[in-house]
Amino acid sequence: MTDRRAAYARSGVDVAAGERAVELMKASVASTRRPEVLGGLGGFGSAIAIPPGFREPVIVSSTDGVGTKTAIAWALGRYDTIGVDLVAMCADDVVCTGAEPLAFLDYVAVGRLDPLNVAELVAGVAEGCRQAGCALVGGETAEHPGLMEPNEFDLAGFCIGVGERDRLLDGSAARAGDAIVGLGSSGLHANGFSLVRAILAQHDLDLHEPYQAVLGRAHGDARADAALVSEPEHSLATLGEVLLAPTRIYARDLLAIREALVIAGSDVRSMAHITGGGLPGNVPRALPRHLGARLDPTTWPMPSVMRLLGALGAIEDDELRATFNGGLGMIVVVPADAADQAVLLARERGVPAWVVGEVVEAGPAGERYAEEAGSR
Repeated sequence: MTDRRAAYARSGVDVAAGERAVELMKASVASTRRPEVLGGLGGFGSAIAIPPGFREPVIVSSTDGVGTKTAIAWALGRYDTIGVDLVAMCADDVVCTGAEPLAFLDYVAVGRLDPLNVAELVAGVAEGCRQAGCALVGGETAEHPGLMEPNEFDLAGFCIGVGERDRLLDGSAARAGDAIVGLGSSGLHANGFSLVRAILAQHDLDLHEPYQAVLGRAHGDARADAALVSEPEHSLATLGEVLLAPTRIYARDLLAIREALVIAGSDVRSMAHITGGGLPGNVPRALPRHLGARLDPTTWPMPSVMRLLGALGAIEDDELRATFNGGLGMIVVVPADAADQAVLLARERGVPAWVVGEVVEAGPAGERYAEEAGSR
């Protein structure tokens, strides 16, 4: 062992494991490469050129993590999906501005560096980057012995996008009477997991138990069977696998939908990524301050996992929509006469979509979000 490795070993840091992890993740990183990427892994910084064709390019950036959803991955010993969540949290923020995700960097902190686990985490990040259309251009893996438990880890990500200055979206284009189109979520995405973990502990639930059995105890077998008819992907899943379902990444779909609307003579007014704070906390962010949103929650389905958590935690539906995403991972504001086309374009790309509400004047006390069944 070299003196450098001996010194690190005394501190609990495994240099050889770090080098092995880098070797294992190289193929995943290479699979996300875009033609604009300059150089490869190993430098002190990552360089990427602006794609050709922009008249006045603007750089848009976003950073986020996946929070305590990492505890579910750690408990299951499964590290291949949580990286998709990381990319989604960042890339889908970037696309809300109208920018195209271009490059991504990750930061992985671990208590003890297991090369295979870290490579699996980064492979998930790479998969998310492929879905978002951005290149994984670099990152950092940090070992924190004594500060984190050996199997504990945390993730953060940084997405860089590029957009045309006069096509950026900031919410100011929305008008009263515009339609609000909701794009279906793939489940809980990556928010509300502190509450999820509290409910799991309260009811002493086993993450390895079949999901259908947990649904049956909470709702009865008939309702559980009915729920799984609409969600066949969960029919053989465990509770942990359903909770760990990766966040849907909308970036490429939204860019394609917008382009198709522009060709048809319309455009997207604004978008909102439904993350922490749920629908009430995020939908108004896509609107000018004098406008609000009125949503009809009967127009789209709530995922069974949210209803399960509501039943176990005695949480009303409106509170579920304020804590989780309520079944909508993204909302898109479009002119009313473009709403049906936007829904069709999304569904053609395999993304569930519905017209879920409309833009209205803010309430007398400045209220900017309301729910009203049957308002559509």
